[in-house]
Amino acid sequence: QVQLVESGGGLVQPGDSLRLSCAASGRTFSDYAMGWFRQAPGKEREYIAGISWSQDMPYYLDSVKARFTISRDNAKNTVYLQMNSLKPEDTAVYYCAATLASSWYGGVYDYWGQGTQVIVSS
Repeated sequence: QVQLVESGGGLVQPGDSLRLSCAASGRTFSDYAMGWFRQAPGKEREYIAGISWSQDMPYYLDSVKARFTISRDNAKNTVYLQMNSLKPEDTAVYYCAATLASSWYGGVYDYWGQGTQVIVSS
């Protein structure tokens, strides 16, 4: 099991950048694949990015691929989501997730954080 806590959300203007962090508990953090999801008001949850323990071949949702970057620092037990050129449609609650399964690339995760709010508005 792993516990996840997101941080870094807030109110920004269109075109701004923001970096979200997800701190994980436990010394086995590097064994988990990590992902980021988001859910906008009235919308379904979207799988937007994922990264394996090896940090090879990350997954990105097409609509964010050119603007977002997922990374991890295993020494700090933390995964990040760097978001650039933010748009109003990026407004959502962002969640991090973890799994030990190989299906992480397809958006299947087992453990979830509580979420952090991102609002992009002028």
